[in-house]
Amino acid sequence: MIVSSVNHIAKSFGGNIIFKDLSFEVHEGSRIGLVGRNGCGKTTLLRLLANHDTVDEGVIHWKKGLKIGYLAQIPDFGQLSVKDVLKTAFDQLLTTEQTLKQLEMEMSQELAPDYLQRLIDQYGKLQDDFILNGGYEIDAELDRVSNGLKITDLLEKPFSLLSGGEKTKVGLGLSLLKKPDMLLLDEPTNHLDLMAIEWLGKFLKEYSGTIILVSHDRYFLDEVVTKVLDMEDGEIELYHSNFSGYVKEKEERLLREFQEFQEQQRKIKKMKEAIKRLRDWANRANPPSAALHKRATNMQRALDRIEKLDRPKIDVKKMSIDFEANDRSGKDVIVMEDVSKSYGSRKLFEKVNMLIQYKDRTAIVGENGTGKSTLIKMILKECEVDSGLIKVGSNVKIGYLSQHVFNDLGEEQVIDVFRSEVVVNEGEARHILARFLFYGPAVFRKVSQLSGGERMRLRLAQLMYQDINLLILDEPTNHLDIDSCEVLEEALEQFNGTIVAVSHDRYFLNKLFEKIYWIEDGKIHFFDGNYDWAKEKLTIQTTIAEIVPEVAKTVKTKPKLNKKPEKNAVQLENLEQKLEEIEAEIYLLKQQMESVIDLELLQKFYLELENKEKERDQLYSQLDEVV
Repeated sequence: MIVSSVNHIAKSFGGNIIFKDLSFEVHEGSRIGLVGRNGCGKTTLLRLLANHDTVDEGVIHWKKGLKIGYLAQIPDFGQLSVKDVLKTAFDQLLTTEQTLKQLEMEMSQELAPDYLQRLIDQYGKLQDDFILNGGYEIDAELDRVSNGLKITDLLEKPFSLLSGGEKTKVGLGLSLLKKPDMLLLDEPTNHLDLMAIEWLGKFLKEYSGTIILVSHDRYFLDEVVTKVLDMEDGEIELYHSNFSGYVKEKEERLLREFQEFQEQQRKIKKMKEAIKRLRDWANRANPPSAALHKRATNMQRALDRIEKLDRPKIDVKKMSIDFEANDRSGKDVIVMEDVSKSYGSRKLFEKVNMLIQYKDRTAIVGENGTGKSTLIKMILKECEVDSGLIKVGSNVKIGYLSQHVFNDLGEEQVIDVFRSEVVVNEGEARHILARFLFYGPAVFRKVSQLSGGERMRLRLAQLMYQDINLLILDEPTNHLDIDSCEVLEEALEQFNGTIVAVSHDRYFLNKLFEKIYWIEDGKIHFFDGNYDWAKEKLTIQTTIAEIVPEVAKTVKTKPKLNKKPEKNAVQLENLEQKLEEIEAEIYLLKQQMESVIDLELLQKFYLELENKEKERDQLYSQLDEVV
């Protein structure tokens, strides 16, 4: 069933045409990813679908009674707490609950039998409706969403005192709790940490309504969407696949269209040459040949009737980035020794040790509020450590890209801000800025008028022309479109210096970073691998930590002697600890084998289990010898 149909719509702002003659249909239960470069009109289209704006031409139809959820401008909730704001999603159910309580009180009194029966009937209908719409699951749903989006610590706070990012997260939670028929999401992952992004992906995958989603997070799009609407040059194209399938299909389509264009061009060229020859022959004849002239005229008419194919845009204009470190730093770039940091009574982390060496690609990940940005600030000496030591190595030249770049600038023009850090003349500055998609008069725009993605591009332009060998990046892919993310990734791959990044973009982390520092519960875990590998290892570590107290009871230790050599005591303690860990790993492997269907994976687990059991037996033998 069609829930919305878009018919030949057009929209302009200030004389600039955003798009024209767009048409597509949205079917019930669809999960659609809306993709395209920054400025192509994705947010404008969402606003039109949400009926928050009107079209200039054409018409949009919606299914009768369709409930639309769209997080745009956050409304003012006065002094309501965050929990009460989220509960507004259940206003109708809460009103029903209040009516049920009133009926219960009324029915508890002495009433005439007929009147009592009417109340009982009314109560029964209301209760059925209450149960059917999840009335008894309000608290569970609220807990599920607030835990998933990591906003449980905000529940008791007044909504008016939250930051912009926190309000956006609460607004997203409210949209999810309302469960509209059609949910429109514009970059919902921008203010979420990795764990919340993964939770949201699973939530939306199971969502029963229709979803239209704008996001630059490629993994998130792959998890959620089953169709892709591609906006480009004022046109829209539908692809029936997830994001990865869309990329492949679009490349194949562009190649096919280019081949068709070339074939038509060859055909047109041959026809033009034939027409020219026929006219030449006709004119050379004595007298001039009317028949040849007629054939040439007929061929020209046939040529005019051919519908000319436009040349496909294979080489779309993209940023041009080329980072290069002219001077290399020393081997040890950043060294942290027993670093601790607290804010008041809140301890962020303690006794952190970190080593980042020349040409390392290191990422710092963790939930929001765990201290990732604080670590960066301490490296930049913008923040003091409570205890411990941070050393920045010899000849280290730092370039820093903040997620809040240029937020403090107002009336300054793009070209002036660029030249404040890169000493070049105006002509050269304009040439450089064009490589970052600031063309013509765009270089004279005020920085305060730039979008988040444009500010990021301007800062990248500055960094590229500075003498740096250590790049520190704080959420570099935020606000960039997918094309710009890919260009940035290619440039960073070629950079011959050191990179340290904080990011919530899993694709970005997996592609570029081979060392992960994961902050959790005030501790930092180091993993020598990409994000997926680190996540898997952390999950195993956490599971083992939960299992060890249980399996420790099964370890066959003999009674300890009161008097034994100190060396034996230490050896015994180490063996017991290893046994507890290996018993936990065996327990975990057995659990995984119970849920695995794939024969190849099952065989792999079985071989691993055999090895672990042999290792356990060897440890028991060593334990017998020591005791």
